[in-house]
Amino acid sequence: HFRSIVVPSESMFWTGGSMAVSVLLAAFVSSFAVTSAASVTPIQKVLEMMEEMKAKGTAAKKAEEVQFAAFRQFCDDGSAEKTKSIKSASIHIEQLSASIAQATADISTLEADIAEFEEDVGRWKVDAKSAKDIREKEHADYTATHSDYADTVDACERAIAVIKEMPEKVPQPLLLLQEQLQKVVSSSRIPAEARRKIAGLLEGDSTQSGTEKPATATGEAYAYQTQSSGVLQMLEELRQKFLSEKRDLEKEELNARHAFEGVTQRLHDEVTLAEQEISQKTSRLSQRKGEKAEAEGEKSETERMKVKDEEYLRDLTGMCGQKSSDFENRQALRSDEIEALAKAIEIISSDAIAVERLPGDERASFAQLRGEGAGAGAQQRAASLLRERAEASGNQELADLAKKADKDPFAKVTKMIHDLIIRLMEEANEEASHKGWCDTELSTNEQTRKEKTNAVETLHAEIDELQASISKLSQDIVDLTAQVADLDTAMADATKMRQEEKATNSETVKDAQEAQVAVSEALIVLKEFYAKAGEATAFVQDRQEPPPIFDSPYTGMQAENGGVVGMLEVIQSDFARLETETASGEDTAQREYDSFMTDSKVDKASKSKDIEHKTAKKQDEEQALVSKSSDLEGTQKELTAAMAYYDKLKPSCVDSGASYGDREARRKEEIESLQEALRILNGEDIAR
Repeated sequence: HFRSIVVPSESMFWTGGSMAVSVLLAAFVSSFAVTSAASVTPIQKVLEMMEEMKAKGTAAKKAEEVQFAAFRQFCDDGSAEKTKSIKSASIHIEQLSASIAQATADISTLEADIAEFEEDVGRWKVDAKSAKDIREKEHADYTATHSDYADTVDACERAIAVIKEMPEKVPQPLLLLQEQLQKVVSSSRIPAEARRKIAGLLEGDSTQSGTEKPATATGEAYAYQTQSSGVLQMLEELRQKFLSEKRDLEKEELNARHAFEGVTQRLHDEVTLAEQEISQKTSRLSQRKGEKAEAEGEKSETERMKVKDEEYLRDLTGMCGQKSSDFENRQALRSDEIEALAKAIEIISSDAIAVERLPGDERASFAQLRGEGAGAGAQQRAASLLRERAEASGNQELADLAKKADKDPFAKVTKMIHDLIIRLMEEANEEASHKGWCDTELSTNEQTRKEKTNAVETLHAEIDELQASISKLSQDIVDLTAQVADLDTAMADATKMRQEEKATNSETVKDAQEAQVAVSEALIVLKEFYAKAGEATAFVQDRQEPPPIFDSPYTGMQAENGGVVGMLEVIQSDFARLETETASGEDTAQREYDSFMTDSKVDKASKSKDIEHKTAKKQDEEQALVSKSSDLEGTQKELTAAMAYYDKLKPSCVDSGASYGDREARRKEEIESLQEALRILNGEDIAR
């Protein structure tokens, strides 16, 4: 907006002074020596000259007032424009300073947040690795313990099977039973009391096998069954105990694995969220640094332009003040001069001066004599020349002067030509200065109009873009808010369903466990009964022959027993499978629920961050829109002022009829014609 100060040249102001009165007096004295054949007295000639000077001074004073009014308007417009520009720049600098300070604070906060998140990510990764190491060790311990339980249960089941399937001939099965019982005793899980009972049974078997000869096989079997009946029940109890402990161990393993997966999933989610935050904050940090750098650059440029505007305003104020003072002094001097001329005319016009009082010899002069002879021919030639040039150029003023040259006295014609030459030269100087001023003002005004027009168009485009962006951000925020609400609803529904499903699964597992215990107790009762029923009629062969009554000993409903016991064992297995499958399904459902909740929380956090960022961006753009709208209003006013100033310049600088070159050429021809006529009147030789 800075431009050089261009004002009309001082040559445009009339530069007459108090010396005009002295010149008048000299002309007055010399005029007494000049008289014309047409009886024009010197007094009349002097009065005529003074009247012309007075009229010319009055006109020049008026012209100077008009000219200074335009200059004062230039000063007022320039001062108002720069004052407004400086004020607008100061406000803009304050806004930019606030934006820079806010950006600096945001950058510091973002850097601290990023460092904190990076520290958290490092700590969570270490925690995840530690949890994995602990889990691997726990799983290794579980594998070993589970294998030990499996081996012990297997040994118990084998020993039970051997005892139940003991034939009438016992020596070989006794060895197999001793082997299985030895495996049971060797397990570290066997309680001390059970270990002593089994060890006593093993010692009894060893003693019996070392005798010379057992009485009978049947007696050995009966003796063995008598001793092992308690061991069988103990083995069944141990088997159930180990199976229960094995299931508890498996549940603990499932719980430990689930807890580990939950911890690792939580740590993974935390790391994922933190890394997303780091990515978003890093992007935001880069954006804020760019915005800060842009604001700093814009602030520096605005401060530079403000300094230049202030310098221009100081120079303009000083120059306009000086010119105003000069104008007042010149106007006062012109008023004094016009007043002096009026008084001189009044004095000379009075009866105090009589031309008849002058001596007769002083009424003639060399110029008058010249006018009576050679002067008459020169005046004729001058008039002829003026008529020719007037016809060629179409200048009415030259034509009027040619007519006067034919009729007016010689001295008066010379004076008129000389005055006209001076006036034309003054007009040429004034117009040249005015043209330079017009060229400068028009060029500056055109540049200002172009700049302001481009600025208005740019601001309109930026405002349209900001309005579209704000509208889109508002819609995005509404959509994201609705999506977050949907996520909250989905998570609440999933939590409610998970709780109901978990309650159902817990009830199912509890029922299955209770059913397994009940079936197991029923199996023990049935198996003990049928085992005792088989023993009750096994040794009646050594008694006396009874009357015929039974074909075979009664051992209970063995066939039905096999079906019922088998069915109960299948039911027990089904309940065990139901418990395992329900527990596994519960674990799977819990993992899926945890995964869904984690994904939903991550998605919600991401959308919430998007809402936060879009809201902040919307606020920034709304603030920018207010600033751009204010800039547009100010720039539009500046453009309107520039257009109005151009309209003021057009009458005197654009719509002035003929071009400056044409007017200058015609004026030059007029001056040359007048100078040539003056030389003719002065008797100089003119080459034709």
